[in-house]
Amino acid sequence: MWGGRAGALPRVWGLWPTGALGRRPLSCNAPSLAGSSSPQCWNCGGPGGPMREDGFFCPQCRALQPPDPTRDHFSLMDCKRSFNVDTAKLQHRYQQLQRLVHPDFFGQRSQTEKDFSEKHSTLVNDAYKTLLAPLSRGLYLLKLHGVEIPEGTDYKMDNQFLMEIMDINEKLAEAQSEAAINEFESIVRAKQKELTDNLSRAFEQGSKRRNPRQSSAHITHVQYSSSSPLSWLSE
Repeated sequence: MWGGRAGALPRVWGLWPTGALGRRPLSCNAPSLAGSSSPQCWNCGGPGGPMREDGFFCPQCRALQPPDPTRDHFSLMDCKRSFNVDTAKLQHRYQQLQRLVHPDFFGQRSQTEKDFSEKHSTLVNDAYKTLLAPLSRGLYLLKLHGVEIPEGTDYKMDNQFLMEIMDINEKLAEAQSEAAINEFESIVRAKQKELTDNLSRAFEQGSKRRNPRQSSAHITHVQYSSSSPLSWLSE
């Protein structure tokens, strides 16, 4: 409800990388939710104040409230604002939130709550997909720090990296046998891991130095590889 090969070579990046009244509150005890406050309830007019532990409903009448436009994906998914994310925890959080706000649970509620439910569910889906994949997670993290890298950019792209990718592409084009294609699959897997590990270290160092911009060059390597003929990045 919620939720082979590209040409000759498989899309290997994808390997790295589902409520209403009466439902149990979230088990993660997210401080960003429990400690949040809301404006006056649209339904009962109750004053703002600490929300219930699930963070989405009025503490008095339990009406679903509108999404908070100030919350980022990391806050919504109860993740530390970091490149390294526990994807198992992320998936569990996604499932918890969808059990609370998915439109299927609001069929008998007011039109206002139905509309809010659609918006909440869309935001949860977007946050989950963004934080699940290393590339989109890294780009989003940079964006939060005021750094945006347009798709297809050559920003700080070094010649050695470009030559390495071109060499792999040329050899792939010449591959004829299944064994040769499988060999390149292993090469792509290893290269993708190397790029992501480098990006992870760059974000960690940038965090310590309070300079996330230093990750820009590394993320463009991953970004460029995703748009190359290798199709390393799955849709």
